[in-house]
Amino acid sequence: MGAENIIGLYERHAAAFDAQRDRRLFEAAWLGRFTALIPPGGAVLDLGCGMAEPIAAHLIGSGFGVTGVDSAPSLIALCRARFPGQEWLLADMRCLDLGRRFDGLLAWDSFFHLDHADQRAIFAVFARHAAPGAALMFTSGPSDGVAMGCFEGEVLYHASLSPIEYRRLLVRHGFAVVAHRTEDPECGGRTVWLARREGAQAASAG
Repeated sequence: MGAENIIGLYERHAAAFDAQRDRRLFEAAWLGRFTALIPPGGAVLDLGCGMAEPIAAHLIGSGFGVTGVDSAPSLIALCRARFPGQEWLLADMRCLDLGRRFDGLLAWDSFFHLDHADQRAIFAVFARHAAPGAALMFTSGPSDGVAMGCFEGEVLYHASLSPIEYRRLLVRHGFAVVAHRTEDPECGGRTVWLARREGAQAASAG
């Protein structure tokens, strides 16, 4: 089973994912760095938002407006029930074009379920939804390759490009790397990328 099966897997096991997802917010330090780059009350696009907890919930509680996107209907239904004041869209991040830009873009534990070709293509999605100076944060694998995990007895696909290629893609699409750490032991071993869309000075000056 590969990347094409991810949506169905999360839909089949939405209740189990909701029950098992760690709510302790071990991501807090990285979220703090991310939100420090976003104006108070800014708009955040959460790509692969899951059931909105704990990350989107934290952003909402911090005063940011969240537009969440996920391909699993059951997960989006949970988002809408829990946070009806926010915007939750049933959509595929790979072909997203909302016609508007955001102050922050997040693809946490979602982007790495895409195959190599789709990961390369998603940077154009990031670029067309990023306002000048917008923050972008995503998790990846530590090196080029494919890794298979397991969830509820089913194969769970993960893939990663090389760090060099991620840097090249960010630069090509107008982002500068702010921070990067491979397999951060303080964040559950995640490899995290934090970048910023060029144009921050122009945006603040305007």
